[in-house]
Amino acid sequence: MTDRRDELARNLAKVEERIAAACAAAGRRCEEVTLIVVTKTYPAADVRILSELGVRHVAENRDQDAAPKAAECSDLALTWHFVGQLQTNKVRSVVGYADVVQSVDRSRLVTALSKEAVRAGREVGCLIQVALDAGESARGERGGVAPGGVGELADVVAGAPGLRLDGLMTVAPLTGEFAGRQPAAFERMMDLSTDLRRTHPAATMVSAGMSADLEQAVAAGATHVRVGTAVLGVRPRLG
Repeated sequence: MTDRRDELARNLAKVEERIAAACAAAGRRCEEVTLIVVTKTYPAADVRILSELGVRHVAENRDQDAAPKAAECSDLALTWHFVGQLQTNKVRSVVGYADVVQSVDRSRLVTALSKEAVRAGREVGCLIQVALDAGESARGERGGVAPGGVGELADVVAGAPGLRLDGLMTVAPLTGEFAGRQPAAFERMMDLSTDLRRTHPAATMVSAGMSADLEQAVAAGATHVRVGTAVLGVRPRLG
C-alpha cells in the first residue's frame, strides 16, 4: 500500500503543478480551479489514500460501482460528483451519495432527481451537461443537451425542489465543429456560462477539461477540472 500511496502522491503533485502552471499562464489564482479526481474503476482504498493526500472532490460515472464505494468511504470528508449518463431508475441510489450530479440533460431526469432529493431530505447540486457535438437542437452522442436548450433546462432545474443549479459541464467533443478544437470548445462553454449567469447568477460552476486538456480548460476559465488517468493511472478494461 505504501507503493500505491507514493505513486498517487507523485501523480497528484504533477497534476497540481499542471493546474498551477495553467493558472499562472492565464493570470488566474490557483484557488479559482478545483480538482475533481475521477475514481471510476478504482477501489475504495485508492479513494481513502487520495483523501489522506488532501483530495476533497471525487467523481464516479457508474452507480453500481459508485454506491458501494461511497458507502465504504462515508466517514471521509469528500464531495461526491456523479458524471456519467444517468438513467431515471438509478436516481434514488445516486441521490443517496452524490452531492453534485454533473450530467443533467433532460427535464424527466430533473423531475426524478427532485423527487428523490426531497424524499431524502437533501439538496443536490446540478450541472447542465452541454453537448457541443449536438448542433443547436439535438442531443450529444455521450449525452448532454444542445447549447440551444441550456436556458430552458436550467430554468427547470432552478425551479425544482431539492435541487440547486450550480452551472455547466461539458466533455470536449469527438465530432462536430469543435472536434479536435478544445480551446474553441471551452471558449464556447464560457460564453454559455456567461449567458446562464445573466438569469441565474449563482450558477458559476464550469466543469470542463480532463487529463489531456485541462490546460486549455483552465485557460478558457473552467472552475473545475475532472482528472482520472493522470492521477490514478491507465484504467483497467471494464468487463
